[in-house]
Amino acid sequence: MAGCGGGGGSSTPPSLTTPTVTVTPAASSLTTAQDLSVAVSVSAPAGKPTPTGSVIVSSGGYSSAAAGLSGGSATIKVPAGSLAVGTATLSAKYSPDAAGASTYSNASGTASVTVKTPSPITSITVTPNTATIGTQQQFTANVLGTGSFSTAVTWSVSCSSCGGLSAGSISASGLYDTPYPAPASVVITATSTLDTTASGSVTVALNAPAAGAGPALTVDAANKTHAISPYIYGMNAFSLDPNVEKQINLPMDRWGGDATSRYNYKLDVTNAASDWYFENGTGKTGQQDTSAFNQQVQNDIAVGAKTMGTMPVLGWVAKDGTTCSFPTADYPRQVGFDPYRSSCGNGVYPQGVNGCSQADGCNITGIDPTKTSTAVGPSWAGEWVAYLVSKFGKAASGGVAIYDLDNEPAWWDAVHRDVHPSPSTYDEVTNNGIATALAIKNADPTAAVSGPVVDNWWNYFYSKKDIENGWGNGGPCWEPWSNPVDRTAHGGVPFIEYYLQQFKAAETSHGARLLDYLDLHTYFAGSYNGQGVGFATAGNTGEQKVRVNSTRVFWDPTYTDPNYPQPNYSTDANYTANCATPLRAPQLIAMAQKWVADNYPGTKIAFTEYNWGGQESINGAIAQADVLGIFGAYGLDLATLWGPPDPAKGQTPGLIAFEIYRNYDGKNSMFGDTALKSASADQGELSVYGAERASDGALTIVVINKTYGALTSTLSLQNFTSSGTTAQVFQYSNADLTRIVALPAVPITAPSGRGTTSTIAGTFPAQSITLLVVPK
Repeated sequence: MAGCGGGGGSSTPPSLTTPTVTVTPAASSLTTAQDLSVAVSVSAPAGKPTPTGSVIVSSGGYSSAAAGLSGGSATIKVPAGSLAVGTATLSAKYSPDAAGASTYSNASGTASVTVKTPSPITSITVTPNTATIGTQQQFTANVLGTGSFSTAVTWSVSCSSCGGLSAGSISASGLYDTPYPAPASVVITATSTLDTTASGSVTVALNAPAAGAGPALTVDAANKTHAISPYIYGMNAFSLDPNVEKQINLPMDRWGGDATSRYNYKLDVTNAASDWYFENGTGKTGQQDTSAFNQQVQNDIAVGAKTMGTMPVLGWVAKDGTTCSFPTADYPRQVGFDPYRSSCGNGVYPQGVNGCSQADGCNITGIDPTKTSTAVGPSWAGEWVAYLVSKFGKAASGGVAIYDLDNEPAWWDAVHRDVHPSPSTYDEVTNNGIATALAIKNADPTAAVSGPVVDNWWNYFYSKKDIENGWGNGGPCWEPWSNPVDRTAHGGVPFIEYYLQQFKAAETSHGARLLDYLDLHTYFAGSYNGQGVGFATAGNTGEQKVRVNSTRVFWDPTYTDPNYPQPNYSTDANYTANCATPLRAPQLIAMAQKWVADNYPGTKIAFTEYNWGGQESINGAIAQADVLGIFGAYGLDLATLWGPPDPAKGQTPGLIAFEIYRNYDGKNSMFGDTALKSASADQGELSVYGAERASDGALTIVVINKTYGALTSTLSLQNFTSSGTTAQVFQYSNADLTRIVALPAVPITAPSGRGTTSTIAGTFPAQSITLLVVPK
């Protein structure tokens, strides 16, 4: 007990500071065969002395010896095998020495590392170290190690110095597709699937194929097969810059596509249908006389192009420029909404809403078409044509030249399902088409009519009603041909042939031809790795080869595609009940020509939508130039590219493919207008298209090298002796993607003795288009 006098009392010990302990392992992952260096730092608040003392590191059953701090830190080596496999927590404990004990308390800190068993992989070697551009190269990984282990690897390709060039692509099995144009080299890497830290790489030199001998080429100047229609060089280009139109001397400009099906010319409004949330919108000004369509006609007249318009046949046009079919106010729970106009949705219920049981959603049905649209009949088309005649004159006087009978009826019940929910039928498309054509012709007898504007392979042979009935009620195969009730009700006649027959009968009834063009959409570009190459960028050389090879779909009886089996109607000579239906070579041009010859002779043929992709590349230019050459050589009457190449988007190559035929020298010089029989010993390497030009009698010859190496060949000009000694040469290649280059003239070797064949020898660069102009 304390005394009661002065001088007594007790003292309070000073409070201690807890320092911060930071644990930093040299690696976040290691194997049990590896040592681990661990840095431990002990820090104090500002104004306090540097901690002194020692630290130990422990984890599981391991504990290190104490390590003294130097400047507040220490490094401890954890020996291999000290840490357990898995996630190991490293705990560092700080103990102050005598000097620090008056200031600091004990403290600790932690960090985690991943500990694995040692990899049995000791090395991975990748071979070979070269690849030839334009070929596939198989790479092999030699995986070495100890004990029993998996040799499986994943493959990757990289290129640090490629710039804007592609490195190509490599498959899961190590099959490498080279790029074109190609960098000097790429790096191929194989990584172990057992231990992703184990890999091997090789720098692969990409070499151009050696120059070689190309196939023999012939053009017979005496064999003039037919006139080449200038309209095969057309585009769906209503948004194309008029200066670009002029650059390629665009001869035919189509106003088409999904939105034009419901275009209201009086209000300059349309409905975007399923392409964009079923919304109505204004075309150009919302005024009849300054409408979007009228603007196109005016632009076309200014550059000398003919206009092809689209007339509604499905029976509806937009009533204003603001409404939409699936407003959020009426249908608040939809799968998607316009990101720029949230008041309009995509017309699809998600799973679980309103009884929808499908994972990808269910279409909203029962929509009132008048919410966005006004019902119209054939007279609407007649009134529109009469208005256009009053504004621009008749077709024969420079007005609108051709009218399409709507657009892709196979998809009316999908694209325009808000106003046309039922699949189209034989009678609807045919009878409404005849009535609309009659109204057009009454308003302008000089205008041409084009139909039925069908895009689907199966719709060439069956109605959409047939197709959907086969899909839904056509077991056991569930194919479009499985239950064709509509075709059967129409005598078993294929849809396109029936359409032609009925228009022929209509001509007899009305005393005038109502259908001038059989109009098809031909999206038949091939597929690569399950994806169509049309509309796609060039891709690697594997994809590029598919693009160029698939132009054969227009003419080659040996070319087939898994997407296009035989029509397989029950009375067809080659009908099979087997669900695995044999393929059919489409031969699109010859097939359409036969339909016409058999059912309505004199009808011309138009392919008003197609696209082969790659327009930003020399490969796309080659494919497009080949397509145009085929159209001329095989007698197509009209074609319009969908998705016109836009130089502002880097698609100059696609545009130059047209310039080769329409303005190769920048002075409006053109390819010939009478096709000459032309042949290549191997169209897959060098294709050749010859024509005589009426204006000066010159032979114009396009040679396309589809390979990735230069090819030397001799061009034989049969039954021809030139008045000159040289031919002009114009060439487009990857060497300069901005323009067609005029090259030095090449000599013409005149026929020898009593011969009649002149020759021109030349080397055609890899992936190039060469135009020869041989004077008469």
